[in-house]
Amino acid sequence: MRKTRILLTGAGAPGGPGIIKALLLNSSFDLYTCDADAFASGRFLGQPFIQIPKAADENFISFILGFCIENRINAILPLVTSELSHFAKQKALFLEHGIHVIVSGYQDLCTANDKGALYQHLVNNNIHVPEFKIVTTLGELADAAQQLGYPKLPVCIKPTLSNGSRGVRILQEEKSEFDLLFYSKPNHLYSTLDHISKILAEKKFPELLVSEYLPGMEFTIDAIVQKGIPQLILPRSRTKINAGISIQGTFIKHAEIINYCDQILRTLNLSGPIGLQVKEDVSHQFQLLEINPRIQGTSVAALGIGINLPALAIQQEYEPIDIDYSTIKWGTSFVRYYEELFYK
Repeated sequence: MRKTRILLTGAGAPGGPGIIKALLLNSSFDLYTCDADAFASGRFLGQPFIQIPKAADENFISFILGFCIENRINAILPLVTSELSHFAKQKALFLEHGIHVIVSGYQDLCTANDKGALYQHLVNNNIHVPEFKIVTTLGELADAAQQLGYPKLPVCIKPTLSNGSRGVRILQEEKSEFDLLFYSKPNHLYSTLDHISKILAEKKFPELLVSEYLPGMEFTIDAIVQKGIPQLILPRSRTKINAGISIQGTFIKHAEIINYCDQILRTLNLSGPIGLQVKEDVSHQFQLLEINPRIQGTSVAALGIGINLPALAIQQEYEPIDIDYSTIKWGTSFVRYYEELFYK
């Protein structure tokens, strides 16, 4: 029986090597990897590797399509956020050649990726989200922050289109600049409205989401969705975070989070592996922070509870999946660490 040939993009992404290792556990897969970086870490894990153009390159799709046809690739699993919209637009083109791209449809992907559009979509569907405002000017930013309780209360700002914590800041007046300088790492998220306003005054800035600050526990959720219907929802706590990436946590069968994420996902016609992040508000109710409509790097931690999420992401494209929740090893904790690869 011929194996399913898979092309994994983003082999050098933080979660790339782990996802490669997870896919290699499935003997029915033949894995190929690629990245725009010639020295991507995943290149050195022994699988066939090809350097590809960046997503913004006009030849991105034609290059990958040609490679897939030549090498008889059956499925593409993208890891890079900037690639998703390009693949989503051309899903039908790839499918004409028998190649399944594991990505949602273009319009639904755009809604999930745009934090402002996503929040408004959920409000329209009577699903609770943090109190928020969308702003495009300094005046609107100041007004929105004040309406959300600043400076008495902290508020959060982030671009409506961003990923990996880029552009995210917590505006909080009482934070000591001295303490931030000497007791926080340089990548801390705290700032003030005055400081951010001076930066934004330098040039035109992107649309921003201004929202209430959520002070409680934070969870990442790994989900598998088939044509808008959630098949698997796995909450894990974000006990420790490094540069926006979970490096420690625990898988918890949290009924409130599972139900909340199920409601959210059923309003969106997404497909494949989907990531969500939720956090507790002051009333201990979990609220959505964002959706990542792709497989998440830390999803490989689910191997510790008996779930191979990267493999399921491929399998669900071809057939319905049936998960027995009773076999999941809830309560399992994980910690991630760095590992070296050597090459000449």
